[in-house]
Amino acid sequence: MSEKLPTRKEALKLLREAGCQDNVIKHCEAVAKLAVEIAKKCLQKGFMVNIELVEIGGLLHDIGRSKTHGVDHAIIGAKIAEELKLPKPIIAIIKRHVGGGISAEEAEKLGWPADIYTPQTIEEKIISYADKLIEGTQRVSIERTIEKFQQNGLPPSVINRIKKLHEEISSLIGDCQCPK
Repeated sequence: MSEKLPTRKEALKLLREAGCQDNVIKHCEAVAKLAVEIAKKCLQKGFMVNIELVEIGGLLHDIGRSKTHGVDHAIIGAKIAEELKLPKPIIAIIKRHVGGGISAEEAEKLGWPADIYTPQTIEEKIISYADKLIEGTQRVSIERTIEKFQQNGLPPSVINRIKKLHEEISSLIGDCQCPK
């Protein structure tokens, strides 16, 4: 990757300067911590993962929550990241972390610009997955997340993408040991 990533300290400063509340920043730190743990397990299993990208992407994934807590925090966050001239892999992580990803059809219904909103790289998938296992700052089981998403009325297509993401990451590292 030729574009220089911000340091951890710089990433936290960017969140604060964007206007993220302390609870959002703490959530981002928790997601980054879990994402790095998952990434390290992937490395131990022989998969190539950029740990630094995972950490910084995990920290910045919710920068759009400085403006909204709706699903569109992903595209708003990507715009903020573009304005900050952050590296393209960070912008992609921010844009693609919501749920198990947003399909082209769902993005069109939401009025989003045509683009790819599903995680593509291993780093994007790890951060999206870690985000599903952190509620606030607490680790939760994937079953808890799926139950919560179902209670919130999310369509089966979204639930299935989250399950698929869980299966994919679990096949790489084994089941993530998180409390029920």
